Amino acid sequence: MKRIVYHGTDHIIEKPLFGYGERHNDYGLAFYCAENIDLAKEWACKEKPNGIVNKYEVDIDSFRILDLTDKNKYSVLNWIAIILHFRDVDDDIKNQFDIELQFLEENYYIDVEKYDVIIGYRADDAYFRFPQAFIRNEITVEKLEEVYLLGDLEKQISFKSERSFMQLLFVDYFEVDEEYHQRYIERINKAKKKFSQILNDERRNTTGRRLRDLIFGEKKR
Repeated sequence: MKRIVYHGTDHIIEKPLFGYGERHNDYGLAFYCAENIDLAKEWACKEKPNGIVNKYEVDIDSFRILDLTDKNKYSVLNWIAIILHFRDVDDDIKNQFDIELQFLEENYYIDVEKYDVIIGYRADDAYFRFPQAFIRNEITVEKLEEVYLLGDLEKQISFKSERSFMQLLFVDYFEVDEEYHQRYIERINKAKKKFSQILNDERRNTTGRRLRDLIFGEKKR
């Protein structure tokens, strides 16, 4: 099945080279794209008012695909375990919540290196607050699922294997104006506001399951 995907950045990339990117992204070293062109335009303008969106065509029928958005197979805890495996967490989490991190790694982590493509949600810096708050036992899994299921986190398609890189066919590129830089800022501010509201609500919440409840087998109704 052929798909059109977009990669937002600050330069033209006609041929993505295997190994491109940073290990400490959501799903590790990969080439991160979106099917939503407006989202790719925002990513292109994260750092600067202007950017470039590269357009590719790719046939993914033969790929080994891990689709974390398939709610019949995977939960928000699988997604969290994967992004926490790769992304840098705050120092207090590294020092104080090793039991929580180990629990997620052992029970919910999926080895993404076995796949050519990962389809999942994007946890940019603003939304990475939510998984970290869950690790700190500040919000419940139910609230995390609400954020996850209601679509606040946009989908991305991550190309992991050399085989998947080879099948990315460059089609075109688009210059992006500063309107999308402002949109990205607005998205970040919205995420910050939502996070503060949820954290305040969860401090008064006595129901639901926090991570420590999952670890020690406690269930609150």
